[in-house]
Amino acid sequence: MAAYLNDRVYDNGLTVLDTEASHLYINSTQATTYTEAITTYALGVKATPTVSAPAAKAGGGREVTVSAITDGTVSGTGTAGFFSLVDSSNTRLLAAGPLSATQSVTSGNTFTLTSFKIGIPSPA
Repeated sequence: MAAYLNDRVYDNGLTVLDTEASHLYINSTQATTYTEAITTYALGVKATPTVSAPAAKAGGGREVTVSAITDGTVSGTGTAGFFSLVDSSNTRLLAAGPLSATQSVTSGNTFTLTSFKIGIPSPA
C-alpha cells in the first residue's frame, strides 16, 4: 500500500460521484449490483441528487457531500436502511452504504434524508 497519495488521486476517484451519479435510491438491503439498487431492494428514488466536488476530509483524505433530500419519491413499502448512488446512463452502481437511521416508508409518499459524506481516508 502507498504511504502517500496526492489529493488528485483521491479527487479523480470521488469526482465520479459528483459527475456521474444520476439517481439516489433508498433500499431495504444493501445493494451490491445496479439491478439490486434500482429494482430488487429499491423502496424509493431521488433523481439528480446533489453531490459536491471533492474536498478535504477531517482526519485526512478526501470526501464528497451528498446534499439533504426533501422530495424523494417512495415506490415501495418497507424499511429503508441503505442508500445507493447509481449512474443510470451506464447502468453502474457507484456507491452504497447504510443510512444514518432506518425509516419506514409507504409507497406514494415522499422521503427525506439528511446530508451525508462519502470519503476515502489517507493511507495509514
